[in-house]
Amino acid sequence: MMFGKPSQDGEAGGHLSDICTYSQRRIAVSLLSPESYYSTENMLPGKAGAVAASSLPTIVQTTGCMPGDILISNIRPYFKKIVYCQSECGCSTDVLCFVPKSSDLSLYLYGTLYDDHFFDYMVAGSKGTKMPRGDKQQIMAYPIVLPSTVQLAEFNAVAQPILTKIEADNRESKNLSFVRDTLLPKLMSGEIDVSSIIL
Repeated sequence: MMFGKPSQDGEAGGHLSDICTYSQRRIAVSLLSPESYYSTENMLPGKAGAVAASSLPTIVQTTGCMPGDILISNIRPYFKKIVYCQSECGCSTDVLCFVPKSSDLSLYLYGTLYDDHFFDYMVAGSKGTKMPRGDKQQIMAYPIVLPSTVQLAEFNAVAQPILTKIEADNRESKNLSFVRDTLLPKLMSGEIDVSSIIL
């Protein structure tokens, strides 16, 4: 069985719509911060996550997302911009928020959407030339393997520690970047003297 890959002969086949929907939630923009708002501008290509938004939208409400949801930029999907939601957040209308139909499907859904096969499928069905967008109806028709309860439990047992490690590494990377950005100007200006430090 190939998790996250299109279904093959002899496998329990279904479609993406069997395991998720698009978010219908709304969240007040006033409750969001640059770190909890996602648009195609602050989501990074190559499945590299996101950075803080440079600004928040001026509208009153936007699409609301919850922990376990998955965000994908719907503009020029060949850039492969994807984020796994770790906390309550919001996204622009140019970002699709996929909501798993049950919490135990969240990691499996993420694995399915993260795979290059899915992005290739999304690109093939996109509309427009200069700024192609994924077709929401076509996306939900993506063929997938439907795991059994046992298979899903086995998948989650493997995937959860991996995701936890990735998130811990991302937090450490952000902390180190903050320390670097804080200390480097002070070192360059001589505000901090390290000449007496013995290596």
